[in-house]
Amino acid sequence: MPAIPPADLEAARSATDCALAVTQAAAARLASGTDLDEHQVVAYDLAHAAAAVRTAQAALVYGASGPEEAALACVFVADALAELAGRVVGREEAWGVDPDWLAPARAFLATWRRPETLAALCGVEGDRHLDPDFELVRDTFRRFAEEQLAPRAEHIHRANADIPEEIIAGLAELGALGLSIPEEYGGFASGGEHDYLGMVVATEELSKASLGAGGSLITRPEILARALLAGGTEEQKRTWLPKLASGEVMPAVAVTEPDYGSDVARITTSATPVEGGFRINGVKTWCTFAARADVLMLLARTDPDRSKAHRGLSLFIVEKPRGDGKGFVFTQDPLAQGFSGGPGRMEGRPIDTLGYRGMHSYEIAFEDWFVPADHLIGGEAGLGRGFYLQMAGFENGRLQTAARALGVMQAAYEAAMAYAANRVVFGHPILDYQLTRAKLTRMAALIQMSRQLAYEVARLMAKGEGSLEASMAKAYVCRAAEWVTREAMQLHGGMGYAEEYPVSRYFVDARVLSIFEGADETLALKVVARRLVEQAAGG
Repeated sequence: MPAIPPADLEAARSATDCALAVTQAAAARLASGTDLDEHQVVAYDLAHAAAAVRTAQAALVYGASGPEEAALACVFVADALAELAGRVVGREEAWGVDPDWLAPARAFLATWRRPETLAALCGVEGDRHLDPDFELVRDTFRRFAEEQLAPRAEHIHRANADIPEEIIAGLAELGALGLSIPEEYGGFASGGEHDYLGMVVATEELSKASLGAGGSLITRPEILARALLAGGTEEQKRTWLPKLASGEVMPAVAVTEPDYGSDVARITTSATPVEGGFRINGVKTWCTFAARADVLMLLARTDPDRSKAHRGLSLFIVEKPRGDGKGFVFTQDPLAQGFSGGPGRMEGRPIDTLGYRGMHSYEIAFEDWFVPADHLIGGEAGLGRGFYLQMAGFENGRLQTAARALGVMQAAYEAAMAYAANRVVFGHPILDYQLTRAKLTRMAALIQMSRQLAYEVARLMAKGEGSLEASMAKAYVCRAAEWVTREAMQLHGGMGYAEEYPVSRYFVDARVLSIFEGADETLALKVVARRLVEQAAGG
């Protein structure tokens, strides 16, 4: 086996600085233009390149922990720089860089992209370097995942079954549904680093066993809880947050509409004032977990003047009965509900999906569905603030989605490693072959550095910072999960395409991660690139 070269973190740092200079030049070039949408290709690539650079910076910090960590950091930085080169070559003018921009890093690349170096590092994953408290969190959720989720995950996926109630109850008992809810409202959030980092660690371990029934399940209360904390009345917080933390009430989100996905400001579902509350009319789609949910966090237009865009939207807590995964139709009895008018109707149609099963997504049609006035989040002061409250709810969801991607990636990597060690081709386990070993090394480096980025973003968010970094992490890590699960599936050969092995589930589950919680293109163009350009312009 070839010797592993000594890691040179200073050379890796110089290479990272080289990449950073390229992204800064591109942001400055775009800032000098008039319309970012006229340069979407470069803006999109810039967003992902900047996210890779930010991950490389986290990798350099991690690399100082030991020789294995340093070697993985060098592998990651070299891969990130090579990927950046692929984005820039032939577009140097658009990026605002010299054609020889890569020259200072060529020696570093020649060492850390050598196939022999990558093959020699196969099996090195690196320690996570978590504090004991977070290791305890990890162990707790890993045990639950192994004992309760893993045995059920394949059945839920193949049968598109509902998530068993005992899983929901078990996670509630562990306190997993109250990780983002303050202690004063019945949750476990103390307002420090533990809240965010603990959520990342727990989410990864649960997602490793099952994306839908594990990691995504504990994120259900998150968006509504944070919207309530951002703008709910004190009575609303006291009423709803303890129920969310205990699992007594499970929520779903109803924001997207058939014609308006990321363009939330143009939604048309209306909430019309009537005696005692509002009548909801319209159609929402991609309402994940909506059948099982007890309430929907619904964004609706309370001001019919559509020129007001997002300023005319308000956020509601919409109560509903529980249904099952095959769809539902509910009606309201006006007399029983204590309001005047005809009966309200809510119909949910399930949307079949490639993966992410168990959660179930729905298109929901509302016809005169009555919502009491005290279910308008923020009360009278919440009128027209729905968009902002919803965004407050979504912000941390991006970091959580990165953590979900980590769990899926780790599961795929471990499956690929185990299969490669046992599968014999041409007289040798495929783990003996250079190509297999190089792929597995690149997977391990990508996973570990994505994890370290998520940890760093969690610490930033605990200090009230890191909004841009959370968006970068979501964009970058979710795309990484697609590559890792694809390669893990490929290493299984024909069996990777069969449902006999869970790696096919990891592959189809990973694909959704770049779509929800902010579609990749919208997140890259409208959030990450736009903010980078604003920074370059001095904003």
